[in-house]
Amino acid sequence: MQEQQQLVLTPPRQQGLDRSSKKNLQDFPQIPDKLYFTIGEASSLCLVKPHVLRYWEQEFPQLSPSKRRGKRRYYQRDEIILIRRIKNLLYEQGFTIDGARSKLRDNSAKKSEEFVDSSKLLKNTISQLTNILNELERG
Repeated sequence: MQEQQQLVLTPPRQQGLDRSSKKNLQDFPQIPDKLYFTIGEASSLCLVKPHVLRYWEQEFPQLSPSKRRGKRRYYQRDEIILIRRIKNLLYEQGFTIDGARSKLRDNSAKKSEEFVDSSKLLKNTISQLTNILNELERG
């Protein structure tokens, strides 16, 4: 009898994206209670190299740290959170740069709409409470 050989096909490994070894969002170090972070500190907090941060500044308009003396970059807490979000989109979820940029832009537009809706609701509530207060003062 002839032995049959089984051919096992495995998908080619994607270069640079070994998802099992990448850090999850919960694995990031805690962000200290500071106003500004240097590029080295931001790099450590987001687990990416400084040159990657500089590149992402060119690709993501939302990421624009303030620059001071000698063009040194200073990141704020919300930018650290944004960098972590970008890293998650690119490395964990597998988005391209363009895809991640679109996703962030869509989320920004959605949050803006939610803010407008919340603002209208708040103004309406204040108006109603003012009317109730006026009624109580008369009565």
